[in-house]
Amino acid sequence: MATSFAPGPVFIPPLPHTVITREEITGVEFDWFGVDVAGHLAQFLAAGDNVVPAGALQSEEYLEALHVCIDALPASEPVNAPAGGLDLHLARAQQRGVFVYDALLGQPGHYRLVAAPVQPLTPQQLPAELQPYLASLRLEVKFGAQTLNVQPDGAVSTTR
Repeated sequence: MATSFAPGPVFIPPLPHTVITREEITGVEFDWFGVDVAGHLAQFLAAGDNVVPAGALQSEEYLEALHVCIDALPASEPVNAPAGGLDLHLARAQQRGVFVYDALLGQPGHYRLVAAPVQPLTPQQLPAELQPYLASLRLEVKFGAQTLNVQPDGAVSTTR
């Protein structure tokens, strides 16, 4: 069964918005989102790596609103983190239908799949005010690959 966002006290910011710089995210945890060619969402845990697509840096306010919307969704499925261990603690978004990728330390732009939803969340299940932002986060890849290499221009390749 698909999960949809229940209206509530979620702040959807008006424009203008605050651009995030690569300097701000270097060396600190920065989580960003992408939308794949199938229209599924993924959360990327950058772990201090500043090699993220420019689209992910375009609005601090929209990024925060997206985090809030996803966090407000009820968990709709059990954790699906095959490696177990620490990955179990990184899978909260997966329980809400979002793929979760974690940075591979020492390999800029490289991410490994932590958790995959059985019923992926789509942008259409989130507030209309977020749709233009979500459309700008499109990555030309299908989520579910074990590893991804993401570049600042948004180019993505799968790696083995």
